[in-house]
Amino acid sequence: MRPLFTYIFLFVLSSKLAAQNFSISGSVSDASNGESLIGAVVYLKENKKSSSTNQYGFYSINSPKGNYILVCQLIGYSTFTAAIDLNSNQSLNIKMATPEKQLDEVEVSAKGNEENVKSTQMSAVNLDMAEIKKIPAFMGEVDILKTIQLLPGVKNAGDGNTGFYVRGGGPDQNLILLDEANVYNASHLMGFFSVFNGDAIKNVNLIKGGMPAQYGGRLSAVLDINMKEGNNQKFQVDGGIGVIASRLTIQGPIIKNKASFIISARRTYVDILAKPWLDKSDFKGTAYHFYDLNAKLNYIINDKNRLFFSTYHGRDVFDFKDLEGGFATRIPWGNTTASLRWNHIFNPKLFSNTTAVFSNYDFSFEATQDEFEFKLKSGIRDFNIKYDLNYFPNSRHNIRAGVNYIYHIFTPTNVSAKQGETTFDLGEVIRLYSHDAAVYIGDDWDLSPKFKTNIGLRYGNFTQVGPFKRYKKDMFDRVSDTVVYKPGEKVVNYDGLEPRFALRYSINPSSSLKASYTRNYQFIHLATISSLSLPTDVWMPCTEVIKPQIGNQYALGFFKNFKDNQYETSVEVYYKTMANQIEYKEGSEPSDNVYDNPDNAFTYGKGWAYGAEFFVKKPKENLQVGSAIPYHGRGANLMRSITEENFWLSTIVAMMHR
Repeated sequence: MRPLFTYIFLFVLSSKLAAQNFSISGSVSDASNGESLIGAVVYLKENKKSSSTNQYGFYSINSPKGNYILVCQLIGYSTFTAAIDLNSNQSLNIKMATPEKQLDEVEVSAKGNEENVKSTQMSAVNLDMAEIKKIPAFMGEVDILKTIQLLPGVKNAGDGNTGFYVRGGGPDQNLILLDEANVYNASHLMGFFSVFNGDAIKNVNLIKGGMPAQYGGRLSAVLDINMKEGNNQKFQVDGGIGVIASRLTIQGPIIKNKASFIISARRTYVDILAKPWLDKSDFKGTAYHFYDLNAKLNYIINDKNRLFFSTYHGRDVFDFKDLEGGFATRIPWGNTTASLRWNHIFNPKLFSNTTAVFSNYDFSFEATQDEFEFKLKSGIRDFNIKYDLNYFPNSRHNIRAGVNYIYHIFTPTNVSAKQGETTFDLGEVIRLYSHDAAVYIGDDWDLSPKFKTNIGLRYGNFTQVGPFKRYKKDMFDRVSDTVVYKPGEKVVNYDGLEPRFALRYSINPSSSLKASYTRNYQFIHLATISSLSLPTDVWMPCTEVIKPQIGNQYALGFFKNFKDNQYETSVEVYYKTMANQIEYKEGSEPSDNVYDNPDNAFTYGKGWAYGAEFFVKKPKENLQVGSAIPYHGRGANLMRSITEENFWLSTIVAMMHR
């Protein structure tokens, strides 16, 4: 207990000493369209006190009274500078300009920032959508998931597939968030395209290790995607015609400088192009198409309050008809999400975000032949509420804390069938209900000019509740008894502590050593019958039979910048263990749950992965090349991507056992 009391004493002491300090805080946005800017570095030139903007563009710096030059930097924008007299708590909203549209107080600088060396975060890559769009696109479609597969530690799930494995973990072990809403199936066209329309996306952040305490529920990685907020200065229409799909985006101000909107739609026309040929064959009526719709509204109530509403709806629909055989099938699947968020600034040191989220993924398979009809359905639906606080007590601490609650409704594979007027008894529609709650706290703490640490703790609690029926079987695999749970009655409960720790040691201003440890619990599972991420995969909760997945990851890295931060390099090694991995038993099918519990179809195991990653990044102009040389299995993996803004070269040497 002594280290804990020491930590509390030092924290209280540093907070008391900071009472003589003042704060400067505000938001950073794009001068041309009002979009908040994520990851901009704001610092005081004289004493190097700094802060980076959070995902809503908010920053806060605490420093002693005095006159300073405040500097704000972000790659792709001209450096912003302003003289401030810090004699009281102040607010300064910064508008960043591109070099072509300079503000009066802007000076042009090509120098990058040192955030990759100075921060405690490791195993993470932040990508601006402008960078992603400069990478050669597959069939004219810019794809976020294919882009991140070029990064070290990330491996695709197969040629042309958007499913991805991070440091040996499965696709279900990646937390994919779109404006804080869970996206459970991120693929169109059986995995060839992702559901993320690049015209509607602003920022992509991939965390492969050293996961901060605010993220949880998955073992391997976080892919945090933020949608654009809409141009609050002028109306703007963008579009594009691709080989298989077209897209249109409309954005503009509702009230200039105060409220804006963006609507972005995309649809494939494979069905339209193929129709003339199919109509002349026995497969008339066969078609496939996908579409997605993104929309977002944001309203600045005042300097301290801001509202966001964002939604996504996407669908794949495949119809197959064999007129000669009298067979027809229809397979629709897709995601729907909606997020309502309220940002509130209590004071220059305390920022909050309250979010209500709805997320739904469903899949269905309908087939008919003559008078026989067969239907299969599955899905998952979430109702989520979360509250997050960001507190800057002084220049040495950045504290984040919050709570999160999700009500899950799982629909494992359910089947129904009928022949003419005769309906077959295949049991009731199975739904599984659960409560998923978490509370967390984390502190990014500057111990000294050399040492900086991020200490976090997350507690997760998962409860399966009724209504639920547990079928008991005898030695002959026949149902001998049934246990019935009433609505809301507890079936089983799991919980666990998830400590997080990251440490950075600065060797000199341009290089540092970092180490991290992360423990994660995963209470929901994706059961798949193939190595590919397909819509037939089934999401399952923890039950009396299915235990939580548990992961531990250790990572160590060396980070070095060269030539005034023009080259960013890193070398990382990691080791990861995974317990309670889930898989269908040999010979099992997703529909084997008629008068049975779906969790009886699984088998379980453990896994571990270890490897090394090498990364180089360099701003590079007037050059656009992209290539990837994947290696399936053990060994080396060399990946390269070059864009007009950045060049990165990454090498992976990894081993995986499951």
